Amino acid sequence: MKICMPVNENDGINSTICEHFGSAPLFMIVDTNTLSITEVKNDDQHHAHGMCHPLSVLGNYKFDGIVVGGIGAGALNKLKNAGITVYITEYSNISNTIKAYNENKLKEMDQNNVCSHHGHTCK
Repeated sequence: MKICMPVNENDGINSTICEHFGSAPLFMIVDTNTLSITEVKNDDQHHAHGMCHPLSVLGNYKFDGIVVGGIGAGALNKLKNAGITVYITEYSNISNTIKAYNENKLKEMDQNNVCSHHGHTCK
């Protein structure tokens, strides 16, 4: 399986999860079996509140789901409408998040957990 995660920097498997999906400088698409990583620069990082267009950045990449530390309602709805499952993580880096994902410990994100504004800690 391949999952996409918003991160603050490219530090490989130790990259820290960005707490707000749409404002992440990078996305990392990680193969949960081999731990191979594809880095994707977020060209939509600086957008007005509610105007995140995640698929404009990620639409050309193949992945099975997205794991976030936090996400706004608009981005969540756009991803779900595209048939993409979004999970929430409480872990701070890719390594621990992948371990939790492989152990089926991550919960699917829903409207009760969305962020209401940028700069907000969403957990």
